[in-house]
Parts: sequence; C-alpha cells; structure tokens
Amino acid sequence: MHKFINFLAVYWLAITAVLLTSITVLSLTPLDELPVPTNDKLLHLLAYTALTIPLILTKPKYWWLIVIFFLAYSGLIEIIQPYVNRYSEWLDMAANCAGIAFGIIIAKLFSFIFPVKLQLPDS
Repeated sequence: MHKFINFLAVYWLAITAVLLTSITVLSLTPLDELPVPTNDKLLHLLAYTALTIPLILTKPKYWWLIVIFFLAYSGLIEIIQPYVNRYSEWLDMAANCAGIAFGIIIAKLFSFIFPVKLQLPDS
C-alpha cells in the first residue's frame, strides 16, 4: 500500500489531469440526440471519488481549496451540459458532491491506516 500511496504522491498531477480531462470529455461530448435519462449517479460518485483521493492524499493542507475547485468544476459542467445536447441534473451534482466527500473520507482513512512519509523525487 505504501508503494501505491507514493505512486499517487509522485504522479498526482498527471493522474488529476487525466481524470479531469476524462470527466470533461465524457460529460460534454455533444450528442446527436438526447439519450433516455439513465441512473448514472454511481458513475458520477466513482469519478469524483477517484478524482479527489490523489489530491487529498498528497495535498492534505489544501483540502478545502480542492473541495471548492471540484464543486465549482462540477457545477460548471452541469451548467454547460444543456448547451451540448446533454441533460443537466441536480442529482448528478449531488452524486458528484458525495463522490468528493467519499474521496476525502477514503484518503483520510488511507492516511490513518497506512501512515507513510511521502517519498517525493528530488527536484
């Protein structure tokens, strides 16, 4: 587990960039026609949980800035979606918020259960 946490510590920026890009593309890719609404809330929850964990583990002092940024990002995506022929749902935003909260909880549990001094590469 220590290797996994150190992997996150070293590659947190790349992981975050890939996840943000993936979420943005998947959320804002225009559709030819609106699909039948589905219950995709679990996917929202998992995406934002995965997005939050690396940053909370590696930047714990800035957790509140991370939360504010991800909430704003999530809200902005929900606002933009109707303009790219997608549904904007408040329940999606709620699932995103829950994912952020779960990400914080999981990262804090990792930090508590597996206390490790992060071994960052020399700059």
